[in-house]
Amino acid sequence: MVTSLPDALDAQLQRDAGISFFEYQVMSMLSMSPQHTRRMSELAALANGSLTRLSRTVDRLNKRGWIIRRPDPENGRYTLAVLTDAGWDKVVATAPAHVEEVRRAVFDPLTKAQLRQLRDISTRIGRTVHPDGCLPTLPEPDPAEVAVRDTRP
Repeated sequence: MVTSLPDALDAQLQRDAGISFFEYQVMSMLSMSPQHTRRMSELAALANGSLTRLSRTVDRLNKRGWIIRRPDPENGRYTLAVLTDAGWDKVVATAPAHVEEVRRAVFDPLTKAQLRQLRDISTRIGRTVHPDGCLPTLPEPDPAEVAVRDTRP
């Protein structure tokens, strides 16, 4: 499951949106961030990729007009990644089919009891992988943008 699920999600995104799973993760993380902006180092951690991988990915997404980089005005040692309006539009257009694929592959086959077990198992694994308690977290999105995110009833 650890290898086949990301491969299945990547195949769906490549087929339907012309982007990789990692590219979608990066853009999605930015879409849920304040002002659609994050420090590159934070974004790499949230997307579960190295700074080098993220940098190459942001370069590709920049060429497509979906992400720009700019210096962090609070600390010039950092670089910010910013989702552009065109990038936002790409996330909005891509999300419904991606959410449907996640539901189909992960949630639909499970009963309510199995979903609770999955949550409990995932929490335990997360605590083991991040024993310091530093699980990656995202801020609550802007309420005006919540409509874009499709959540399971």
